Amino acid sequence: MTAPLPPLAEILDTVRVVSLPMGTRFRGIDRREAALVEGPEGWAEFSPFPEYDDAEAATWLAAAVDFAWSPQPPPHRASVPVNATMPAVAAGRVAEVLARFDGCRTVKVKVAERGQGLADDIARVRAVREAAGPEARVRVDANAGWNVDEAERALHALSEFDLEYAEQPCASVDELAELRRRLRDWDIPIAADESVRRASDPLLVARAEAADILVVKAQPLGGVRRALDIVAAAGLPAVVSSALDTSVGLAQGAALAAALPALDYDCGLGTAALLAADVAEPPLVAKGGAIPVGRVDPRPELLAEHRAAPEREEWWRERIARCHAALGARG
Repeated sequence: MTAPLPPLAEILDTVRVVSLPMGTRFRGIDRREAALVEGPEGWAEFSPFPEYDDAEAATWLAAAVDFAWSPQPPPHRASVPVNATMPAVAAGRVAEVLARFDGCRTVKVKVAERGQGLADDIARVRAVREAAGPEARVRVDANAGWNVDEAERALHALSEFDLEYAEQPCASVDELAELRRRLRDWDIPIAADESVRRASDPLLVARAEAADILVVKAQPLGGVRRALDIVAAAGLPAVVSSALDTSVGLAQGAALAAALPALDYDCGLGTAALLAADVAEPPLVAKGGAIPVGRVDPRPELLAEHRAAPEREEWWRERIARCHAALGARG
């Protein structure tokens, strides 16, 4: 059962804001900021990206409150298989990045990076396939960076590398549905991420038959229970992923992955390997291709070492206050 929304003062009393350096530039950022909160059930993370407005960010706060103040659904598994994540690096750096992901049999490759072209994507995916071997699973993630024609052309070119699926190749549900029709004979499944987590109606993508797979994330969907409800209602297989979380946030994602009745795909929950520092010791990184299920407590000395600047801490506290008010208005 979900606990009532706690008073704002109770949340703010436990907030710890950190700024963590990235090991490799990712999503255009070199540092990852996050606010961590502690409730009766343990620690949780609130880390919507700065460009997200308060209405969207409030759902992330709902997820943090749910995880820290409410018992979670029972797990079906004690560990979760995870994929390696390949940022939009030059092909020559692929082996170096892959070495951070111990035992991962699946690699998600970022493509359609702003300022790069299809030749860069082909070179990167080829390098991943060569480094990971013929038995590895390779998926690509365009973060809605292509239109339908660009996506069709790019995925035809990348199909020689035996893609497991293409994640959010286009922005809109209509575009995804059109691309899926065009690719019907190419055996390249479409996975929807932004069309689920940033949509006012996360089930629209399933009703429109615009995707074969749902990518679900505990924070932006409002918590483990709501994400489970969305997967059940959609009737599609799900991949649980993260939003470049700290190890505390990744534990929230692992709780979601563990609670799914079926888990047919490796999850995008190994991204602590992309951070140059974390709040937990050891961090929640892949060992033998999986991460354990369970809550993570940050180390006090790491919270102190990576504490955000005072002005950034105040920015996050004010953001939490606004999101708390938005949640209160929702009832």
